[in-house]
Amino acid sequence: MQTGHDLNRIFHALSDPTRREILRKVATGEHSVSVLAEPHKLTLAAVSKHLKVLEAADLISRRKAGSFQMITLNPEALKSADQWLRYYQQFWSKQLAALKDLLEKKEDKS
Repeated sequence: MQTGHDLNRIFHALSDPTRREILRKVATGEHSVSVLAEPHKLTLAAVSKHLKVLEAADLISRRKAGSFQMITLNPEALKSADQWLRYYQQFWSKQLAALKDLLEKKEDKS
């Protein structure tokens, strides 16, 4: 299965809870680095490191606005990860359907 983005970098970026929270915030709109740092009680340098990982995975984009770095979501990279996960969804969907059938049969016997 081929995608347009580096899945290793995407899943590495998503493996950290702080980066996932930053990405969730950026999904609501464009934000400055200082706004993204605030809820995490992190230094701007620490947030910048997280942003570099997200940027290397092509999950975000930066632009300069005066003295501010503005961060926006790049949803196309997430689309690549979603496509990869959807292939595997068939396996857990079958198992969940079988479990549902088993529980319903058990419930009918009760």
